[in-house]
Amino acid sequence: MLGEARSKGAIATAIATCTHSCLRHLNQPGEPMTHPVSSFEFIVSGVLLAFVGVPLTAQTGPEVARAFREANEASILRDFSELLAYPNRARDTEDIRRTAAYIRDELLAVGVDSELLEIEGAPPIVYGELMVPGAVRTLGIYVHYDGQAVDPTNWTHPPFTPTLYTAAMEAGGQPRPFPEEGEAVDPEWRIYARSAGDDKAPIAAILPVLRAFREAGIVPTSNLIFFLDGEEEAGSPHLGEYMERWKDRLEDIDIWLFFDGPAHPSGRPQIVFGVRGSMGMEVTVYGATRNLHSGHYGNWAPDTGNILARLLASMKDDTGRVLIEGWYDTVEPIGEEERAALEGMPAWDEELKRELGLVRTEGEPEALPERLMVPALNVRGITSGNTGALARNVIPNTAVAALGIRLVKGNEPAHMRELVVDHIRRQGFHVVTEDPDMETRLLYPRIAKVTGEGGSSAARTSMANPFAQNIMGAANAAADRAFGPGSLVIAPGMGGTLPLRHFTEVAQKPVIIVPVANHDNNQHAPDENLRIANLWYAIDLYAALLTMPVTVF
Repeated sequence: MLGEARSKGAIATAIATCTHSCLRHLNQPGEPMTHPVSSFEFIVSGVLLAFVGVPLTAQTGPEVARAFREANEASILRDFSELLAYPNRARDTEDIRRTAAYIRDELLAVGVDSELLEIEGAPPIVYGELMVPGAVRTLGIYVHYDGQAVDPTNWTHPPFTPTLYTAAMEAGGQPRPFPEEGEAVDPEWRIYARSAGDDKAPIAAILPVLRAFREAGIVPTSNLIFFLDGEEEAGSPHLGEYMERWKDRLEDIDIWLFFDGPAHPSGRPQIVFGVRGSMGMEVTVYGATRNLHSGHYGNWAPDTGNILARLLASMKDDTGRVLIEGWYDTVEPIGEEERAALEGMPAWDEELKRELGLVRTEGEPEALPERLMVPALNVRGITSGNTGALARNVIPNTAVAALGIRLVKGNEPAHMRELVVDHIRRQGFHVVTEDPDMETRLLYPRIAKVTGEGGSSAARTSMANPFAQNIMGAANAAADRAFGPGSLVIAPGMGGTLPLRHFTEVAQKPVIIVPVANHDNNQHAPDENLRIANLWYAIDLYAALLTMPVTVF
């Protein structure tokens, strides 16, 4: 037995040595990949397993990834810091392409066949393939590498100079140097930088998982297709064109995993089966052709601020119910699984109200997760003259409101927009799309200009989808490992918007969102951050998903 084991070990060593030697000759650093390294390596791994008759490692994929992380925490943080230092606003062409090239090269380094897919005038898609011989399931992995715009004057530190803190700033955390190799890492530390939580963290977690697997000979149980978007924060205007042009590379994907979004407000990890759609509108009401002195004309000239306030008040009652006719008519009912998930979610509203300084919320007694399943209408901003030291004794000639509308499954943006326009007409306004001329002004006592087109529809994957069962099992195991038994929250939908429709309706593929960022990561805001414990959880989660059991449907 001992001699047989030694013989198998010698063969394994020889094959492994040959593999790495071949790979060094096939691909020189900095050169484009000319050979599918990942497929080649996994073929060799399969031969090795068949020939030797024993697994390359007695550890599972998640165990290997965690051991690798524990041995390399300082270097993982430094690598994350390097990624965060790349400016990534979609409209800054040179910066965004430099970021994309860096990520492509990092994927190449861990064995993913990667390249940049490009359409003129758009940030590139970072595309990658990791094909496993004999795999019967293909996972699509979506991440976006672009970030929100920044105003550095509102940040404590420059947004693209990653800064490590001993805890959250508001909890008294202090800046400290990034750790040296071998130095202990506190999971409560936080990295502050733009896109730390949204959405570079998944990239920083998947790379060490793939590196750990490669070094230990762990083979994923699925083929992997990486599709990294460079303009999600700009609305992904070219995503559909990318998916159509390269649809032959995506058609074999069985289910998409969206690596984006925050944890549940309780801090517990969650997986999410849908997102709300989004659209915006602006409403302008008109008074006189110019601003008028409030002393000379007050009580006579139309008060535009008051006109607008009354119009907005007609759209929503004191409980938060939208009063626009037909507003709730097209909402698609949720299924039994979704209803059960809602009932099983943490009762967290009271804690969240204390955190946010709220005594009452819209729709009470319905909880936040329930309110996310119906369309929302919010006033994003109002302008009419000035306030404070800049206030003047005038009656403004216009007042403007920006409306933010969140849609749920069943709502279409164009239809919902028309409902709003019809409601404005019923309040006695003549609706226009451009500033009215004098002839129009003299015909109608009340005029409202409505602008804003387009928007994105909501999307939701049924929890009854058979592939979803595999993913829920893997996510449960990772959450139990990182946060304790029963910690995973299963949510039918989330309040934010992601470009799921391209995948669920156009490509007709299911999508599940697997967030990892801490819920208080200041997403889109100054001093965005990531809690280190959440990065470690992401590594656990991705390792579990990449090696979850295969069920053929």
